[in-house]
Amino acid sequence: MKPYQSNANLRRSGATWALSAVAALVLTACASSAGISSSAHTIEPAQLGLIGATAPANGSVQAQWWEAWGDPALTALVGQALAAHPSLQVVEARLAKASAAVAAEGGNAGPKLQFSADATRQRFSATSIYPAPLGGSTQTLANAQFAGSWEIDFFGRHRAAIDAALGGQRAAQADAAAARNLLASQVGQTYVQFGRLLAQRTVAERALAQREQMLGLIRQRVDAGLDTQVELRQGEGALPEARQSIEQINELIDNTRNALAALAAVPAESLAALKPALSNERLLVVPESVPANLLGTRPDIEAARWRIEAATQGITAAKAQFYPNVNLTAFAGLSSIGLGNLVEAGSRQMGVGPAIHLPIFDSGSLRANLSNKTADLDSAVAAYNGAVLDAVRETADQLNTLQSLARQRAEQAQAQRAVEEAYAFAQQRYGAGLSGYLTLLNAENAVLAQRRQAVDLHARALSAQVGLVRALGGGYQPDPVPGTLARVASAPSQ
Repeated sequence: MKPYQSNANLRRSGATWALSAVAALVLTACASSAGISSSAHTIEPAQLGLIGATAPANGSVQAQWWEAWGDPALTALVGQALAAHPSLQVVEARLAKASAAVAAEGGNAGPKLQFSADATRQRFSATSIYPAPLGGSTQTLANAQFAGSWEIDFFGRHRAAIDAALGGQRAAQADAAAARNLLASQVGQTYVQFGRLLAQRTVAERALAQREQMLGLIRQRVDAGLDTQVELRQGEGALPEARQSIEQINELIDNTRNALAALAAVPAESLAALKPALSNERLLVVPESVPANLLGTRPDIEAARWRIEAATQGITAAKAQFYPNVNLTAFAGLSSIGLGNLVEAGSRQMGVGPAIHLPIFDSGSLRANLSNKTADLDSAVAAYNGAVLDAVRETADQLNTLQSLARQRAEQAQAQRAVEEAYAFAQQRYGAGLSGYLTLLNAENAVLAQRRQAVDLHARALSAQVGLVRALGGGYQPDPVPGTLARVASAPSQ
């Protein structure tokens, strides 16, 4: 007996060794994610000089910033644009698609149940495995059963896929906010441009009236022998020049009205009576420097931030595909040979059990998929960094423009007061015959130039203020920073 036991022990030892070797071989041959990682890093606020740059408490931007101007017409136009412009319908459709993706990933993670039924008329071979009377006969095979399955998410693949879809959904929400911010600012700046042109036309019409009045004075002087036909022809030629200038402005007014109507998604005819008065608009309180919280108030940066989160979760899901896939399956139903036997108690069948799938060799598809997801993260981080740089530049540019315009307007106001006084003196001297028409014309041109400059500078200040509001996020209130972003920013290079 001992030799026999020894041989049995040897066989058992050999079997154990063989199984261990096979297991080791399988584990060694399994697909691996080693060596694939991202080295991308987000920009730190300190790199952009945002640390310590704070905004005053009254410098924050409210969500409906246009209401601060106290202009019902502007408020109505922005509201109409936000309600009906097709560009917002596009981003809302993208948001709906992203929300559907979240629901789809949630469905993939849950249990599934389906019902199937079939009936097949079949002749069984008389020379195969089926004995008579089944062999050689024609029967109906009938089946009706419920089948269920549930993949146990041991390694978090489904959880990561859901989180990635949620990141895409939150990014789409931020994109929608960015689109609304852009549209509102476009309406505001076009509205300012429309008001600027109307004010310019008022200046031009005032100039025409002055030249008509001056032409009457020239005719009186010609009749009195104080002026010649040269001055008379100059005065007459100034009228069509002034009317041509008015007509040129009218062309720009009509085109700008069309642009404003397109932004608000209304007929241009409905804006025929619109007359913005820029002198009545109140400038908003703005910060003196780029605020430190800029990165948290821009919807485009928030969207880029969530795309980093989505890409990171996509990597987690891709890595989980390297691990075993465990499913629980079950079925219950009826199966019979002969349709009439289907409902008999003996036709019942059922089963339940686990199934495991482990990738061993896949020709590199899993590693390629992980590399693809890693590239998505690198791209998302680069896009985020680009959005941050653009945001800081745009905000700094608008602040610089506003500060420069404030200084320009102060200097221009002094210049306008001087030329207005000079023009009044020139009119008096010309009426008294103490100076020529050329002196008066030069004084008038200087006044018109300063009046146009005053309108332009005020309009530019309002337009730059709208641009700053947009650069600051338009009053956007973001969600908390995703935890993954902090990990990406602080992760060491690999």
